Parts: sequence; C-alpha cells; structure tokens
Amino acid sequence: MSERLKALADAGVSIWLDDLSRELIETGDLADLVKNSSVVGITTNPTIFATALSEGERYNDQVTELARSGASVDDTVFELTTYDVREACDVMLDTFQRTGGVDGRVSIEVAPGLASDTDATIASAKKLWSAVDRPNLFIKIPATTEGAPAITAVLAEGISVNVTLIFGLGRYEGVMDAYLDGLEQAKANGKDLSEIHSVASFFVSRVDTEIDKRLDAVDDPRAQELKGKAGIANARLAYEKYEEVFSDDRFRALKADGANTQRPLWASTGVKNPDYPDTMYVTDLLVPNTVNTMPEKTMEAFADHGEVKGDQVTGNYDHARKVMADLAELGIDYDDVIATLEHEGVDKFVKSWDQLVDTVRDHLENAGKQ
Repeated sequence: MSERLKALADAGVSIWLDDLSRELIETGDLADLVKNSSVVGITTNPTIFATALSEGERYNDQVTELARSGASVDDTVFELTTYDVREACDVMLDTFQRTGGVDGRVSIEVAPGLASDTDATIASAKKLWSAVDRPNLFIKIPATTEGAPAITAVLAEGISVNVTLIFGLGRYEGVMDAYLDGLEQAKANGKDLSEIHSVASFFVSRVDTEIDKRLDAVDDPRAQELKGKAGIANARLAYEKYEEVFSDDRFRALKADGANTQRPLWASTGVKNPDYPDTMYVTDLLVPNTVNTMPEKTMEAFADHGEVKGDQVTGNYDHARKVMADLAELGIDYDDVIATLEHEGVDKFVKSWDQLVDTVRDHLENAGKQ
C-alpha cells in the first residue's frame, strides 16, 4: 500500500485513474491499483481509447468477431469501448458498494463530435447507459452551451453524469445550475435522488499552458512571476463557488430528499511544464470532498514523493483572487483564455475520436483479410 496515496485518500480526496485499457483489466493491474494505490474510480476519453486500441493486441479476437458479423466502424468502436468500461465497472463494484455509490465509478464519454448537438448527446448518453448496464457508470458530457440542457435531461432520467471540459468559472456556475435543474426534474419524474451522482470535471494544467504562453509575450517582469499560478488559482475559486451553491436553500431542499452534491473533480492534473513540481496539481488542490483524476505517471510521482499538507484550497481564496487580478492587470483576457480552451478541448477530443475510428477501421480491414 502506498502510504502517500493512502494519506491523500484519508484527507478526503478520491483518487481516480485517468486511464483504461483491456490489458489493465485482464492482467489484474487495475485490481492491484485499487488494492495498493487507493484508486477508487476511473475516467476515460477518446485519447485513452485510441491509445489502448493502437497498442493492444487483446482487442483482436473481438474485432475479428465483429468483422465477421459485418459490424460497421462506429458499431465496432461502441462495442469495444463499452465492453472495456463494463468490465472496469465490475472491477470497481465493491468500491461502489462500500462507498454508497460515491466512488467506484467508471466514466465513458459521448462522442465528442456531438458536443454542439443537444438531442444527439442525450440519445448517445441513453444508449451508452443502457449498453454498459452498470449502476456505477458515469456518462461524460462536455460543458458546452449545447451540453447544459443535455446534462439536465439525462440527470432527469436518473442517469449519473460526469460533466467534462470545464475551464471557466462562469461555465462552472452553469454546470451546477444544470445539475440542480436535473435533480429537480428527476424528483418530478419520481426518481430516487439518492441514487443520482455527478462530478464536475474542472481542468487545471491546460489553463496554465494557455496563460503561460500569453505571459511569455508580456514585456513586464511580473509576468514571469505569475507563470504556473493561474490553473490552481482558478480551481480554488471554483471550489469557493461549489461551497456557495451547495450550501444554499435551493440545494438544501433537494438534499432533504436525498440529493448528493456534485463533487468537483480536478482534471488535467498531469504537469505539462517540466519546470513545475510534478505533483503540484495534487498537493496544492488538496481539499476534502473532491476527486483528483490522475494519469498513472502523476499517481506514481505522488506515491514516491507527494506531500499531504492539509486543506490547500479554502484558506487561499483571497490569494487566488489576487493572482487573477494581477493577470488581468497585465492584460491577460480571462474570458478569451477560457473560450480558446473550450474550443481547443472539443477539437482535441474530436481529433482523438477520429484517430480511434481510423484505428478501428484498420483493425476491421485486417481482420477481414484473415
């Protein structure tokens, strides 16, 4: 058992692995991470699946079978990814039951190309929920303008949701509002609110990457001093908004009917700049009742030398506001940064999805030649 990861978990942070592959499941490595590294959840995305399929031979038999049955590329992608997620859900089921549904979750994302189509997103979410057919599934829906009503509609059906690609505070407020709308509609639909869970995936390192790039273009010595500080400040202010929303009268009324809070999930916590401490997005965002979803490299780094220094968020709101104010004074346009990141975030996942589709197409063609 990693003592540092256990200490992080004991401090109230749910450790989720930002990775999944059939090899990870079938070799028992995933079960080992649950047992020895305090892993209590899994997140996936198109990039993760594309990598797993391009590097792993464990998919060959299923691809061959699907090819013989005449399955299309899209159908094959659906079958391969839902199979892995279903198997991972089974590995995580004990954790799900032990935590009362809070953890033990596995996330699968609607096709990113649907990010601007509300109705198609809702239909995709329902299809994925039905196909995986596990109570500990999360459906990932991006926090686009069109995604918000889809989030509400899916929650209203009693489907648990991981809202992804949140970069800005304004968007985050809209996500929490969509969650509460969904709970209210679910209640009206006669759903058991205690069985509906959600996390809001707030991205961290990408904010620093974009703002650092802009700071490098500023001819002011203060600019270099602010590098690497925006991502954590932004996330801390997001947690402040979380505390405000989930302590007000609107949520209290839902909580009386069994509703759960929508926990903040720190995403994109692998450090992009090698000059920064490789565990900074874990150590400096430690606060109870949050999820930190980490690539295995970040998890291993924390297990080796990560520090658990108590709550690093709630006592730092004023400092976070000062960081953001200093950035604005140097001409960093926060709204433009967030708009850029949202656009790039969807584009990156669409490109990864296309890579996934191309990989599956190659597999199907090769299987058909055998």
